[in-house]
Amino acid sequence: MTALITGATTGIGRAFALALAAEGHAVTAVARTERHLRALVAELGPGGSDGEHTYLVADLATPEGVRTVTDALTATPYDLLINNAGLARPGPFAETPLDPALPALRLNCEAVVALAHAFLTTARHGAALVNVASTLAFAPQPGNAVYSATKAFVASFSEALWHEQKPCGVYVMALCPGPIATRPGLHADIPAALVRPPEAVVAALTALRRRRRPTVVPGRANALLAAMTRFLPRATALSLLADGPGATAPPRAGSEGDGPDGHHPA
Repeated sequence: MTALITGATTGIGRAFALALAAEGHAVTAVARTERHLRALVAELGPGGSDGEHTYLVADLATPEGVRTVTDALTATPYDLLINNAGLARPGPFAETPLDPALPALRLNCEAVVALAHAFLTTARHGAALVNVASTLAFAPQPGNAVYSATKAFVASFSEALWHEQKPCGVYVMALCPGPIATRPGLHADIPAALVRPPEAVVAALTALRRRRRPTVVPGRANALLAAMTRFLPRATALSLLADGPGATAPPRAGSEGDGPDGHHPA
């Protein structure tokens, strides 16, 4: 199997790359920083029967970066695309500059759509597309308004594609992780049962093999929380997310925010 993974050098993307390479699959890693990509590909090893591991340097918040990856997807059909790259700029929407929100929209939504389209136009029977959303797709968090909205888009988009692609034999998954511990102390204020290491999310590979559900929420606690938010009154759910553990504080000046589920920019 050949797999292309965006946001591949950290967090969930890195965990997927390591797991797939360990199974003998050929990985194409996509991220912005070449030295990080070189280090990852060296760590993945020489490759296997499906080919050698390689990388693409691309900033998916830019048209040029998106074009680089869509060209690769259409030139050589891949068996698996993992749309993992994502970006959050936390803080009260009206009190933070608009400019940082626009790259998040381009990366979290536009790039996902463009790459999915390029992949699906050449996808063969048995191929699979994983779009990484978030549990915030079901329960938007005040202080992460744009990020939550983009992940709701990704989840809805993926579920519709799941149904559309069934007759083609192509599986589409909306992967909706909760908080991911990409570095020590990142989610210290969130109940430990909800925080998962990136490697735990790769248990979604089991769901990928079974190909039963359009939406996968890794971890029982996060799956239960996601289900509960669908039955709570919306005002109650919003209040709990705004005031409870894990509420997002405004970013420091000049900081580059991780997503609440551990995403990093491509």
